[in-house]
Amino acid sequence: MLAALAFLAAYAWPILDPGLPAGALLACTGVTWVAWAAFAVDYVARVALVPDRGRYVIRHLHDLAVIALPLLRPLRLLRLLTVISALNRRAGSSLRGRVVVYVAGATTLLSAVAALAMLDAERAAPNANITSIGDSLWWAVTTITTVGYGDRYPTTGEGRFIALGLMLAGIALLGVVTATLASWLVERVSAENTANRAATVTHVEQLMAEVRALREQLRDAGDVGRASKQ
Repeated sequence: MLAALAFLAAYAWPILDPGLPAGALLACTGVTWVAWAAFAVDYVARVALVPDRGRYVIRHLHDLAVIALPLLRPLRLLRLLTVISALNRRAGSSLRGRVVVYVAGATTLLSAVAALAMLDAERAAPNANITSIGDSLWWAVTTITTVGYGDRYPTTGEGRFIALGLMLAGIALLGVVTATLASWLVERVSAENTANRAATVTHVEQLMAEVRALREQLRDAGDVGRASKQ
């Protein structure tokens, strides 16, 4: 997670400050390569430790892409999935708590990273209309929420590739939010039904207890009446 955050800082700084001195730019490049090395060591160690290595590799193809294709800038951003995974592990014990933390963290991180990547890809293009971080953030928010006003859009191949990834992520996150809301509503209705059922059972038990008490009183009154006649 720390390596991913360091990579994010080193990736974002040159994009937000195009006039960065050569020394600082070299340092940022060094940090990105150190982060790549850390992820390579981590991946190799995990593959070596798991019993079923083939299955692990198939189920973690994004980790393999980070290691195998470090020079493709959009794919390098896959390293930041580690931050989302860590957020998911650090979330609350309840499923809803984990989902809320995961969705909030993933949405914020994906929007910011996609905005940075889009600005990096589009700023120097001849017909670009995304030339500032404000424009890029606006585009990212409208895209990930599936609103898509169309006032800001990519014109380069790399920018469209980034947009495609953000669109797919936005649809997935929207599905998670919808499913979580539906689950919450079903749970609330079920809880209310359970509470009403419990209250009804309690009320019936109280009525039965009162009926039994009345029967005993009537029986006692009948016994007293028979005794007085005798």
